[in-house]
Amino acid sequence: MRLVISDSKTGKSYQLEVEKGKEVHIVGKKIREKLDGGVFGAAGYQLELTGGSDTSGFPMRSDISGGRKIQSIISDGVGFHASDKGERRKKSLRGNTYSDATMQVNAKVVEWGSTDLATLFPKKEGEKKEEKK
Repeated sequence: MRLVISDSKTGKSYQLEVEKGKEVHIVGKKIREKLDGGVFGAAGYQLELTGGSDTSGFPMRSDISGGRKIQSIISDGVGFHASDKGERRKKSLRGNTYSDATMQVNAKVVEWGSTDLATLFPKKEGEKKEEKK
């Protein structure tokens, strides 16, 4: 499971892999619930779960209850971008509860700790982008 932490003060996001033993702190929670960042190495930070996607890439929506996968006709919101006004389309979506089928968990910082996130989660050497010529 991958956790993506977004910091609204700096406008940056930080990705980290969640170990199997720590997944229990996420599984069973719903979108908009709070989470202690100290469990994942961000001591002093309070995180709010904002969404995610499952192993197939289907996005989670807060208005679908449970951890189930459904197909729904939608006209706006998460998982759909209309090309024409009034367009509706049938899309596969995942519910608002995190489960073992969740691959990516998105969270935002609501309470900041004393240490900067950039120092807690430094960039790895292989993550540098090449400059375009």
